[in-house]
Amino acid sequence: MSRKLLEQNGICPVATTIDLLSSKWKVLIIRDLLPGTKRFSELKISVAGISQKMLTQSLREMEEDGLVVRQVFAVVPLKVEYSLSTLGQSMRPVIDSMADWGSFYLDENPDKRKALTVINDPMIIKDKINVMDF
Repeated sequence: MSRKLLEQNGICPVATTIDLLSSKWKVLIIRDLLPGTKRFSELKISVAGISQKMLTQSLREMEEDGLVVRQVFAVVPLKVEYSLSTLGQSMRPVIDSMADWGSFYLDENPDKRKALTVINDPMIIKDKINVMDF
């Protein structure tokens, strides 16, 4: 699969990271895989708004980049599970920092905060406690 990479990829660590996380979906997929292994259908639900095509494409690219491990079970019906590789797990501090900064931003800009109708986000922070840690 050919992707257009930033010219500075391989030179600048920030550009390399941006290319690895080249879409909002990849960051959210990593967020949802941090707690553990999930099946495709579980990811489709937890990453609200992602199309099946985009989820498939993102997972394939992340597998090629060594961030995600895809395990296929030879059963009928076919069972496929996704988990983060050790390299993917190393993104935890980045995702945690993004969650912390996002919470700070929303606290400073309450007009930007949307009302929660369904809690389907494992990174929602209540009383400064990361729900993902439980």
